[in-house]
Amino acid sequence: MPVKKQLNGSADEVETAFYNALSRADLEGLMALWAEDDEIVCVHPGAPRLIGHAAIRASWEAIFERGSVHIRPVQLHATHNMLSSVHSVIEQVDSGSDSPQDMHILATNVYVKTPRGWRIATHHASIAAGKPPLDIFKASVLH
Repeated sequence: MPVKKQLNGSADEVETAFYNALSRADLEGLMALWAEDDEIVCVHPGAPRLIGHAAIRASWEAIFERGSVHIRPVQLHATHNMLSSVHSVIEQVDSGSDSPQDMHILATNVYVKTPRGWRIATHHASIAAGKPPLDIFKASVLH
């Protein structure tokens, strides 16, 4: 596993870096934000649970093959203590087309404080109620 640099600051700053990495299709930057623990978890909308760096990296790599993902977190609700922070967000997805679409994903991001700073332990995203299911491997913009 590559050595990860220190991320000082807050879980909020890691979350900002996460969504910025998505918008740049920056796989290395994105993976540097995850905890070094082998038990990290990622669930993409409509997809199976992924555990560990290799599975999570492979999923994002496949997603980024189609380019960057333009998602803006809105309506953040956070609970935190000194060692963990749980963020429930609604993700507004920019489809990239000329016609505006009202596509939203519900996500929970869990951050843990590690000796190297705040890191992502879990990212769990699901389709917002009332929206048609999206196929992660066919959608042009989805995480």
